[in-house]
Amino acid sequence: MAQGSAISVETVSKRFGNGRAALDGVSLEVERGEFLSVVGASGSGKTTLLRLINRLDDPSAGTIRLGGVDAASLDPVALRRRIGYVFQEVGLFPHMTVAENIAITPRLLGWERARIDSRVEELLDLVRLDANFRTRLPHELSGGERQRVGVARALAAAPETVLMDEPFAALDPLTREALGQDYRTLHEKLGLTTLMITHDMVEALSLADRIAVLRAGTLVAQGRPAAMIDHAHPYVHELMESPRKLARRVDALLAAREC
Repeated sequence: MAQGSAISVETVSKRFGNGRAALDGVSLEVERGEFLSVVGASGSGKTTLLRLINRLDDPSAGTIRLGGVDAASLDPVALRRRIGYVFQEVGLFPHMTVAENIAITPRLLGWERARIDSRVEELLDLVRLDANFRTRLPHELSGGERQRVGVARALAAAPETVLMDEPFAALDPLTREALGQDYRTLHEKLGLTTLMITHDMVEALSLADRIAVLRAGTLVAQGRPAAMIDHAHPYVHELMESPRKLARRVDALLAAREC
C-alpha cells in the first residue's frame, strides 16, 4: 500500500435544518491504495459521508482533505470528475448506449474521439463484458451487467479514488459475490483507493482491507476485518452476528452431511 492519505476526514459534523446531526465529529483516514468499507445501519450517516467527500454537500464543521488538499478549496464539478462514483441505482442514461454511458466523463473532459473509443474498449474488457455490449441500451442488460457498466463508467477517466454507495445491494447473492470479487481484483490491479459504504458486514469482511463502523452519525470502531470479530463495542458485536450465524449454519450443514 502506498504511503499517505488519499482521503482525510477531520472531526467532521453535518447538521441539517432540523438540528439533527447526521454526522457528529467523525475522523477517519483512507490511505492511498486502501480499500476501506464503512458499515452501519440505515440512518447511520454513511451516505452523508460520501456526499460530503464528493462535495454534493458541505460539512457543518470539520475539514475533508483529498490528497492533502482541503476539499472546500476545490471546484466541486472538477473534483467529481476526478473521482469515480458507483452507487446502487447505477443511474445509466436510458437513451444512451453502453459505450455512450461509459464515455460521459471523458467526453466532458474534452478527450479526443479515438482516445475515448480506446478507453471504452479497454474498460469493457476490464469489467468482463464483450465488445458487442457497446451498442446495447441499459434496458437490454441484466442487473449485474448494468452494474458492471456503472463500474466501467466510474473508471472511465482513470480516477485514483472510487466512492461506492451500496454498489451491489440490489443484486442477487451469486451476482453480488462475483461482481464484488471482480471489483476487488480491479482495485488491486489498477492501484485504486476505494471507499465503499454498505450495511452488510459480510460484504465488508470479504472485500475490505479495513472497516469503519458508523452508528447514529458517530464512528464507534475501525480496524482490519480480523479486529472486528471480537470487538468490544456492543454495536459491532451486533453487526457481527450475521456472519457468525451464517458460519454456524454452514458448520451445522457440514456436520449433518458427515453423520
